[in-house]
Amino acid sequence: MGVLLLKLFLAPALIVVSALAGRRWGPAVAGVLVGLPIVAGPILFITYRQHGADFAARAAGSSLLGLVSLAVFAVVFAHVGRQAGWVVTTATTWIAVLGVDFALSFAHVPALGAFACSLAATTLAMLSMPKPEPERELKRSPTWDLPARAVATGVLVLVITTASSALGPGWTGLLAPFPIATTVLAGFVHAQQGSAVATRALVGVLTGLPGFAAFCFVLAVVPLGIAAFALGIAAAAVVQLLVTRLGFRPPAWPAGSGSARRATPRRP
Repeated sequence: MGVLLLKLFLAPALIVVSALAGRRWGPAVAGVLVGLPIVAGPILFITYRQHGADFAARAAGSSLLGLVSLAVFAVVFAHVGRQAGWVVTTATTWIAVLGVDFALSFAHVPALGAFACSLAATTLAMLSMPKPEPERELKRSPTWDLPARAVATGVLVLVITTASSALGPGWTGLLAPFPIATTVLAGFVHAQQGSAVATRALVGVLTGLPGFAAFCFVLAVVPLGIAAFALGIAAAAVVQLLVTRLGFRPPAWPAGSGSARRATPRRP
């Protein structure tokens, strides 16, 4: 019963928190939060509860490679989203991500090598992001926005974690960083605010990936159960602080370009 509650409420609650942060501080901040393991972390923790520390450690090692496909998601969505609506953009991007995941499923890379691959993919993705468009005031989100994000996240997490027994640690790990939260974030933002704002959110996602990689690396090399999760969270926080202080962003993007203005209520 406890595992079921984790599946249904933990990741969706974190998605709602990131959405509220995006409304307060801009889409790039929401992207950074989503780029951290707010969905993959609960998925890996659930697999640990269901299958043990060794299974979770092997899944975390595969998750490091899965971050490559998450970087691909950001680049493909940002470019396709400039020409297409959110449905076509999401479908095209998922096809690209699943293709990359399928190719990566044949790779057998040690944790350190996978960690290096994830950082290299993140850097290349940053270099490949489209140039920023002028910022504009954000539209007010509809009342159904937060509940819809939570439901969409819960359904996707439930599907992946339920299938983990049949998938094994390799595919469970590859799919743990599958862009569940990123799809929900980018899809909703693209539909409501447009591709330019979605791209800024995706730059935030890429900014959060080094911390995500540090979290997965610790889980992969320190199979100590719950203690490993605590160490992974601490490592992610330290790495993300360093990344933020260094101003990790695409070369063409000026500092502070990720924070669009918040919506303001219209006067009657």
